[in-house]
Amino acid sequence: MRRIPVICGVLLTTALLTVHADERPRARDLGIQPGRYTPGPLNAIIDVPGVRVGHVTLVEGSSIRTGVTAIVPHGGNVFQDKVAGAVFVGNAFGKLAGSTQVQELGTIETPIVLTNTLAVGRAVDAVVGWTLEQPGNEDVRSVNALVGETNDGFLNDIRARTVTETHVRAAIGNASDGPVAEGAVGAGTGTVCYGWKGGIGTSSRIVPIGEEEVRLGVLVQTNFGGDLVIDGVPIWRTLQPRAANVSTGHARGDGSVIIVVATDAAVSPRDLERLAARAVFGLARTGSSYSHGSGDYAIAFSTSPEVRVRHGERTARERRLLPSEALSPLFQAVLEATEEAVYNSMLRAETMTGHRGTVHALPVERVKALLERR
Repeated sequence: MRRIPVICGVLLTTALLTVHADERPRARDLGIQPGRYTPGPLNAIIDVPGVRVGHVTLVEGSSIRTGVTAIVPHGGNVFQDKVAGAVFVGNAFGKLAGSTQVQELGTIETPIVLTNTLAVGRAVDAVVGWTLEQPGNEDVRSVNALVGETNDGFLNDIRARTVTETHVRAAIGNASDGPVAEGAVGAGTGTVCYGWKGGIGTSSRIVPIGEEEVRLGVLVQTNFGGDLVIDGVPIWRTLQPRAANVSTGHARGDGSVIIVVATDAAVSPRDLERLAARAVFGLARTGSSYSHGSGDYAIAFSTSPEVRVRHGERTARERRLLPSEALSPLFQAVLEATEEAVYNSMLRAETMTGHRGTVHALPVERVKALLERR
């Protein structure tokens, strides 16, 4: 069977899927509303103005289940108008290409791309090529592409290395500020979370700070393990799929997760790192065990013009920054949004059969029953 690239998360092949993602709920459809803050209009990372998300989903034959997800920080030339950024590493069993320059300089200068473990090199090359071709970048001689991954090698024949430069460019090119497809799409196509089907999930919060409101959004690529807890209910005691956990290697929490946090608050790179740390902490609310074999990474960036850096900028300028003393509401919001994004990644994902077997979708009706008992 020929490869079928699926753009924007709309699956074209259905024979291997028992439930379409569009028929499955998000967390709030089940009354799960983590925390105190209100979500944005779409309850997604694109509620942060200017942020766009694109997917390419690859489904081929019985063995290819993978893809690419791109997060574009703003609509301009990101290399020339770099956003403030930071990375926090919960456990470094993984590959986050470009992270050291982000940590050193506090800026992100390309779209953020997520894919599978063995596609990182090709994705870096694709992002570099795409960036060099953007108008205004004719004299650029160094590009720091930011590419993260999780290993989808149970459902996906990862050694086939089917992700190409064309797929990465397509994910960036189709990025939009419309509704974000979730579940088994893009970089989440072949992932597994808590032994159930994982994927891409997103959520957002509107956060009052003083007399202003700022927006914060989270997108996750979930492929990790532990003991699943939803809205404080220990789902794992009843539903943990032990056989699936063993076969996927997630029995002790092994796997990985990438969390991308965006905000329009004028937050310094140092405080963005603190924000990214809270995103990783938020995984604990869902039962993550942060095991030896889990790569747990968070990337945070601010779209605020106050903290952007123009390429080649060398003169001092006045900036208005959110002081550290004002960050607690954002810390609370990122915990809430990360928790909800993980739930959305699983609830929206459908059962999938792939390279080494089948991973089942989280059974919605049984989860509802457990939540109603508390």
